[in-house]
Amino acid sequence: MSEHPKIRPTHLQRAAIVYVRQSTLAQVERNRESTIRQYDLVERAVRWGWPRSAVRVIDDDLGVSGTSTAGRSGFGQVAAMVALGQVGIVLALECSRLARNNADWYRLLDLAGMTDTLIGDADGLYHPGQFNDRLVLGMKGTMSEAEIHILRARLAGGIASKAARGELQRALPVGLVWTDPVGRDEPGQIQLHPDEAVRGVIAAVFERFAVAGSVRATWLWLREQGLRLPMMPVVYMHDLGEITWVTPTYHAVHTILTHPAYGGAYVYGRTEQRRRLDADGTVHLSRHVLPRDRWQVCLPGHHPGYIDWDTYLANQDRIGANIRPEPHAAGTGAVREGAALLQGLAVCATCGRKLAVFYQGKTKSKPGYYCNGTAELVDGRGVRHLTTGGAGIDAAVAAAVLDAVAPAALQAALTAAEDLEHGHETVLAQHAREVETARYQAARAERRYRAVDPDNRLVARGLEAEWEKTLTALAAAQAALEQRRRRRPAPLTPAERAQVLALADDLPAVWHAPTTTDKDRKLLLHALLEEVVIGITRGPATGQADLLIRWKGGATTDLTLTLRRAQPKIRTSDDTIDLIRRLAVYHPDAVIAGILNRQHRTTARGLSYTASRVQSLRFHWDIPCHQPSRDTGKDTGNNTGKGELLTVADAAKTLGTAPSTLHRWINDGFIPAEQDTPGAPWRIRLTDDLRALFVDHAPDGWLVMQDATKALGVSRQTVLQRVKRGELQAVHVTTGRRKGLRINVSQPQDGLF
Repeated sequence: MSEHPKIRPTHLQRAAIVYVRQSTLAQVERNRESTIRQYDLVERAVRWGWPRSAVRVIDDDLGVSGTSTAGRSGFGQVAAMVALGQVGIVLALECSRLARNNADWYRLLDLAGMTDTLIGDADGLYHPGQFNDRLVLGMKGTMSEAEIHILRARLAGGIASKAARGELQRALPVGLVWTDPVGRDEPGQIQLHPDEAVRGVIAAVFERFAVAGSVRATWLWLREQGLRLPMMPVVYMHDLGEITWVTPTYHAVHTILTHPAYGGAYVYGRTEQRRRLDADGTVHLSRHVLPRDRWQVCLPGHHPGYIDWDTYLANQDRIGANIRPEPHAAGTGAVREGAALLQGLAVCATCGRKLAVFYQGKTKSKPGYYCNGTAELVDGRGVRHLTTGGAGIDAAVAAAVLDAVAPAALQAALTAAEDLEHGHETVLAQHAREVETARYQAARAERRYRAVDPDNRLVARGLEAEWEKTLTALAAAQAALEQRRRRRPAPLTPAERAQVLALADDLPAVWHAPTTTDKDRKLLLHALLEEVVIGITRGPATGQADLLIRWKGGATTDLTLTLRRAQPKIRTSDDTIDLIRRLAVYHPDAVIAGILNRQHRTTARGLSYTASRVQSLRFHWDIPCHQPSRDTGKDTGNNTGKGELLTVADAAKTLGTAPSTLHRWINDGFIPAEQDTPGAPWRIRLTDDLRALFVDHAPDGWLVMQDATKALGVSRQTVLQRVKRGELQAVHVTTGRRKGLRINVSQPQDGLF
């Protein structure tokens, strides 16, 4: 039994919890004494009377900060067990181990006070349900929160002050390293990575971007050339760590091109941490890059970079311009595939909106431009400011560009040849560095293998496998180098240089050459032009395009282009539209489509009709759709004749016979029927005379068809012809075992109906 006055038997009947926590993993590893003291609280609980089996240690929160409950599963377990009344005492080395904020601390105190749970620390034992103890615990919680606030403020102030001087050593992107300080008071310096292979590939990224002008194009070039990017783990201070070479990814290339450290600038506060709360209450943390004007520290020229700061800023503007701009925003966007040369450059002369691109023709290869801005409503439909074909406009702008760049064509041709040769030299140099690195790795692995005791086979086998792996990597690097050397273009000879110069004199031939892609042409236009303002004037026979070419640098060029007469729009024939208008009164779209197809009619584009195509025509020509009657299910057509005009199916239901019988009578001419057009469904006008032909019982002496043929001595077809001509009278019996026609052969009749 415990001697402490606050510990009662009810407390000893429940569990004792020892809560263990350290704020960071570094504290767990280095401050082992604190961890040992926390685990020793188990012995204190045993001395106070709890059986050792009833003492539970919860250390799930080792390495987790106590500023909030996010990620603290151990604290959640403690709170849940206290709320359920399963805990007699909660032991911690100090109150700060349980919580560093008053919200979590007072929540635990409330639960402990309601469930009669004690809280103990190094200073004593407390009962949260008693006023004095709760007052002391509240003061301890407040002091714990204030302590962490003061520590954070001091730490943040020191970090900000050191960062403002550019002396705060933080993790650097691959390719940059911190040097050892000269003296104790001297700060470390940032320098380029000592590995030549690392420096070479990163420099190649910036060189290629200067030519391609696109992050994606640079990434694809790296993959095409078989170049790899270095990846360096985050290490402490001046340790360079082990370099790992990986396949380039778009994200990695984008990070290299956008990180200001490569431009020689020291930055701090470039990102911020944001919190997001899920529906279940879980807090998620994420980091986001801030705009340049919100960086806390930015010191250009702080250290050597792969590019200068002005080049870095120009690259960021170039990357930003590659994003598809808003309709009225500046910029052209990145060059994309397609034959529309003015993609991203064409602007509407009416509203200043960027023109969208469309393609037409069977192969979708004819470009066109249109404005999404609505000028006015015509017949309930919006009419755009501009919609025009783009082939003629593209040709006119291309001709103006070729005329402007003709004086510089010679130099451009030689520069292109030199850039091509320089690009291959860069790739070869980087592959040679990779071979040298792989050779060093293989030599080191060999030295390690030969230095091991041969009798220690466990270690020897592992080192032998590593050596073989490095030899395989060396062979692959050498093979890649030889392959690139075979693909290396030979330097231009004097004769070849003369040919290039001669070709440059005929720049239009180069422009229209099959080997010149649309993307190549677009790159030239984007490099020279700011925008092309297009205005279209339509006439009854011809049109006119007014073009204003704005060159980079401020110069302008006006062009006027006569547009060829637009081809007449295809349209459905008038008689087909009239027929659909008549049929829509009686039939749905699917039936109308079948009628038109049976008449061998086609759409304006030569296609067969479907229900959807009929529907589109009705919508375009404002033709009401078929509306069946809600009461009788019969059509609501305009019946001008005597009697209801019914479909064959409805007439069969009314007359008590099968639709096939009515179709046969129509073909034989026994009953009259109507068609709206050839191929349309038959319709029967249900008159009193027609109803009289359908009876339950035939008059006496009227014979079935078989007996009538015998009595008259003629064939069945002859009897039917006589009935059709009205020489014989006939009725149809709808009931009984022998349904069908009954013929009156006693005497000739004047007519059937």
